[in-house]
Amino acid sequence: MALVTGGNSLGKRVLVTGGAGFIGSHTVDVLLEKGYDVRILDSLQPRVHPRGKPPWVPKEAEFIQGDVANRADLERALEGVDYVFHLAAYQDYMTDFSTFIHVNTESTALLFELIVEKKLPVRKIIFASSQAVCGEGRYRCPEHGIVVPTPRPLEQLERGDWEIHCPYCGEYMEPLLIDEATISPGTTYGISKYAIELLADRLGRRYGIPTVCMRYTYVQGPRNSFYNAYSGVARIFALRIMHGMPPICYEDGKQLRDYVNVKDVARANVLMMEDERADFQVFNVGGGRAVTVLEFAYIMLREFGSDLEPQIPGVFRLGDTRHTVSDISKLRALGWEPTIPVEQNVKEYVAWIQEQKVTKEYLLEAERLMREHGVLRQVRKGGTQ
Repeated sequence: MALVTGGNSLGKRVLVTGGAGFIGSHTVDVLLEKGYDVRILDSLQPRVHPRGKPPWVPKEAEFIQGDVANRADLERALEGVDYVFHLAAYQDYMTDFSTFIHVNTESTALLFELIVEKKLPVRKIIFASSQAVCGEGRYRCPEHGIVVPTPRPLEQLERGDWEIHCPYCGEYMEPLLIDEATISPGTTYGISKYAIELLADRLGRRYGIPTVCMRYTYVQGPRNSFYNAYSGVARIFALRIMHGMPPICYEDGKQLRDYVNVKDVARANVLMMEDERADFQVFNVGGGRAVTVLEFAYIMLREFGSDLEPQIPGVFRLGDTRHTVSDISKLRALGWEPTIPVEQNVKEYVAWIQEQKVTKEYLLEAERLMREHGVLRQVRKGGTQ
């Protein structure tokens, strides 16, 4: 393996934006274990961290509370840094579209702006991207071959028709593994992440700053905030089960997902920082196994020892994709493998969330906000479920 560090982390300083958050904090842990000096820049956004600085932020890491989109904060954080993980991001299902661009995309442009303007000796930048860049992914039509579909129309979802149709003949299509060449973002969040990928490649090459973009799939595990609506299926199911409510599956529960443990993701992040072969590349980061949402619900129910049954009430969430399973062969070729199966992933998350002081108000408030903003919707009367 070609290491940019020469295998020596001694004296190398790494900035992790969003380092108090979910993926960021686990990446900080791996970096510290490997002997790097770590600095964290995190705004402690109230929607994600309403209790302030979380207890898992290690004392060994320097902590700066600041905004990645603020010039003075970011300039201060970049001082004396060798490598950067730009993992801070705005993620939610709310309709504040401009915030996605401001926080995710503009901060990336500002990062390059400061490095170039101040002639900072940053050796490499790792960016958090997302499978949202790929939208609905890739499908195969028996007649028309491989198709990259657009998002499912609202009218289709309202009648409970969940699967993807061929845009040419209208027939149902077979979902395929999503490779890194698939680009079709269907949400503002996905668009903001694709813009990051473009900036990383174009500005990185122009100014000789190696970059890597990591397209995460459905990352699960401890420390995933249970305060915002984006935090995912594990949060939704766990909070409902903990409070005696059955897990609710959106659509028909047959959506295929690719769940990956956050520890595997953190390990991939650091490996790609250290490996020169990753420079100027985009990598899918997934669990390597397709699981339906309904299967995931049963896995979590078993872990809780609950006799509740999942419910499928004909509810859907605007912006969700039908099937998302990544092709991770490119990352595997550089020596990374997912090591934590879905069952262990759920076990770790359940053990963690049971230690947190969580009331069902967090869950109900997130659901209320999604309904209020038109994100969470019901199948029309007479539609199929």
